[in-house]
Amino acid sequence: MTSMSRARVARRIAAGAAYGGGGVGLVGAAAVGLLLTEMRLARRHVNNGNTTGRVPLADGVYGAGYGLFGESPLRLAMLGDSTAAGQGVHRAGQTPGALLAAGLAAVAERPVSLRNVALPGATSDDLDRQVALVLAAPITAPDICVIMIGANDVTRRIPPTRSVRHLSAAVQRLRSAGAEVVVGTCPDLGTIEPVRQPLRWLARRASRQLAAAQTIGAVERGGRTVSLGDLLGPEFMANPRELFGPDHYHPSAEGYATAAMAVLPTLCAALGLWPAEEEGPDASRREGFLPVARAAAEAASEAGTEVAAAMPTGPRGPWALLKRRRRRRVREAEPVTPSG
Repeated sequence: MTSMSRARVARRIAAGAAYGGGGVGLVGAAAVGLLLTEMRLARRHVNNGNTTGRVPLADGVYGAGYGLFGESPLRLAMLGDSTAAGQGVHRAGQTPGALLAAGLAAVAERPVSLRNVALPGATSDDLDRQVALVLAAPITAPDICVIMIGANDVTRRIPPTRSVRHLSAAVQRLRSAGAEVVVGTCPDLGTIEPVRQPLRWLARRASRQLAAAQTIGAVERGGRTVSLGDLLGPEFMANPRELFGPDHYHPSAEGYATAAMAVLPTLCAALGLWPAEEEGPDASRREGFLPVARAAAEAASEAGTEVAAAMPTGPRGPWALLKRRRRRRVREAEPVTPSG
């Protein structure tokens, strides 16, 4: 499928989400049936894997030493599914929330208070509940939120228009509360080891279509997105023992560090912490201004690609800035100071 074709499909899904449609499918019904069968086998493999399913509690304050200089903590919230929660690792410091909080504290030279409300197994329908938890105390609303969601929507055959509708509403509510929002879009399910060819291709196609539509929905409501798809692509395919956890489904500590390394620059840019000279497009890295649907389609095919709103709506619809930011290395976070 060409970039333009992917852009048209993503725009149709996003439009259906905005106007209440629900019939835009990702792949044909017969293919979806086969894909779901393979995914059930994958889930069974996950359940039989060497993992307890327990998610380490990582909530707390990171970079507390910076508070000695009178800096109040930045507030970071994580929302989404098992990837956002950090399922598959054993230590709190290995979860993506902890890695991002520690990385953000180092860049900002300011403490970061982390709250993670992500739920393993969650689909986009659960974002309404998670946003309510995050905004329950408006005086301490987060400065920035990271949402990672989408894989379970594909495997459970939730209509993509519905998935994008829930994500878009979540971004809108968080932005209205004053929080910056970064969405890590649907990962590439074609890399899950128990899923065999030719269904790997179908899983990849469905994942990327949803990721592109998520990008349109999030960016049009003031959020930024980072593609996680290819992080579970070449790197995971080349190093499955290193980058997948014991269940062969969730990332390992190294895998989460790779994802956090891709998201951290966008997190910093959203808060105005990235070098100003790097905020414009760099032609040498194939960055530039594009119609949002085309930017979304290109981002879905390349991991670590950021999409953010850039220009008012024109004759071809909203425009966005597509960037391929340099990744900052992140290491396992230091032990947290428990919050509350």
